[in-house]
Amino acid sequence: MTFVSNTHGSVRGVVTRALFAAGVFTAVFFPAAARAQQNDPAKPVVVQPGAPGAPSKTLPSSTRATLPPKSAADVEFMQGMILHHAQAVEMTAMILSHTQNKDVRSLGARISSSQLDEIKFMKRWLAARGESIPKPMTNMPGMDMPDETMPLMPGMLTPQQMGALQKAKGREFDHLFLVGMIQHHDGALTMVKDLFDTAGAGQDAELFNFATDADNTQRAEIRIMEAMLKKETLEEKR
Repeated sequence: MTFVSNTHGSVRGVVTRALFAAGVFTAVFFPAAARAQQNDPAKPVVVQPGAPGAPSKTLPSSTRATLPPKSAADVEFMQGMILHHAQAVEMTAMILSHTQNKDVRSLGARISSSQLDEIKFMKRWLAARGESIPKPMTNMPGMDMPDETMPLMPGMLTPQQMGALQKAKGREFDHLFLVGMIQHHDGALTMVKDLFDTAGAGQDAELFNFATDADNTQRAEIRIMEAMLKKETLEEKR
């Protein structure tokens, strides 16, 4: 019995290998796959997910994605936040020449990097929607500064505050920087709140994600800066 079983197995193996070699196996055992290969339309399938409980829809292959509708408040928020971020970057640019405090330097590098990236994103967002991008004026090498004729966004430092920061050194600079940046971050939180409080605004997915991420990041940085100020106060009392 063992001999017969092995013989039958061998015969099946030989036949199977022969069918594969002849290209018959796929056509016989997988006719659907064979027909798909023969037709080979190579047309993309566009599927639109349905609402909860509703079926999805198959759309024509010519379907093109469109940007979601924007509101005037969305555009104003992005334009204003570019100018707002630009001042924060200006503030961090002073750090290397004004203080040796490692904590302040580390924080400044983090703020500068994240806000420069966000400025690039906001400019791309506005350009993709055909909206104007605020034209900065350059006051420092490699830095884009908002035009002084532009109205200040919430939390932005006044020219007097920026002048005092520029003149300060060492511990005085550290203190003014931290106090000023907390004020600055608080202003950004106000801008996000005002956006979401405006009817019809903040519905764009990209803008929504950006605004909520910025809100979370700046709240976290405010807590860090408040802890640094507290530490500074304790050291002064010693």
